[in-house]
Amino acid sequence: MINSQIEVPDLSVVIPLYNEHGSIEELTHKLNDSIHQLNINYEIIFIDDGSVDNSFKLLQEIHQRDKHVKVLQFRKNYGKAAALAAGFKRAQGRIIITMDADLQDDPNEIGNLIDKLNQGFDLVSGWKKERYDPFLTKRLPSKLFNRIVSWVSGIRLHDFNCGLKGYNSDVAKVLDLYGEFHRFTPVLAHWAGFRVTEIPVKHHPRKYGKSKYGLARFTNGCLDLITIFFLSKFKKRPLHLFGIAGLISFFIGSVISIYLAFQRIFANQYLSNRPLLFLGVLLIIVGIQFVSIGLLGEMITETQKSHEGVLYKSELGFN
Repeated sequence: MINSQIEVPDLSVVIPLYNEHGSIEELTHKLNDSIHQLNINYEIIFIDDGSVDNSFKLLQEIHQRDKHVKVLQFRKNYGKAAALAAGFKRAQGRIIITMDADLQDDPNEIGNLIDKLNQGFDLVSGWKKERYDPFLTKRLPSKLFNRIVSWVSGIRLHDFNCGLKGYNSDVAKVLDLYGEFHRFTPVLAHWAGFRVTEIPVKHHPRKYGKSKYGLARFTNGCLDLITIFFLSKFKKRPLHLFGIAGLISFFIGSVISIYLAFQRIFANQYLSNRPLLFLGVLLIIVGIQFVSIGLLGEMITETQKSHEGVLYKSELGFN
């Protein structure tokens, strides 16, 4: 029998975690039981996002006895997006499954995600149709957020932020995740031309610990959506955004100025007490500035990434 440690896996399960000591052991057992039924080579990649409890120590013990398990440990808490990006980079499977480590995502759904991917989709997002979260602090804001994202992005999903998702490796490798962009992987994939869909998945009540996210995540999510929209549409053509606004402003200001000049020359009206004069001049100046910003943006060919590099403290099971 070929050693599973050197086999190239067909499936990679990527799990970011932060202070989830209580659930790691049970989650690993459930994952192994579920995936063994699929008769597929696999790896489980845990990314310890700077936990301050005993999560990494427990992961070390699990890795020693289970060679399917690989572990990355960050030197500090970088956030879920950075953890997923690190997991995607190291994943070797043709199919990549992401899930949370709090046992609210059901490992038995992995087979359903794989079946949907095999139908020709590139990304399958889980939809927590029945959620076991507080209504006011979780479910209601989540519904509002999902509707806003659907409207802005043009892709109709019920649950963008579900941690349980399935990816073809081609999708995962091209996603540039930082900040809180992990919420928008279906949007990024859709805008990149990949086929995206969703399926209902089981959701369980939190068994250990407490949620690491508060209401501020929805405000941050809306701001990140604006950032994603700008970067996806105008990153390589900033003049199309600033230039259009500049031309409109310059045109309106010019029309106002010509109108006032006509009144001064031919109607002999004084302009010193006309606020419209200041508006016209202001619009011309703003228009020139917008066009100038767009031109400067066109001249910038490379920008420094807006997130700091990730430093690994420990790596277990990677060649």
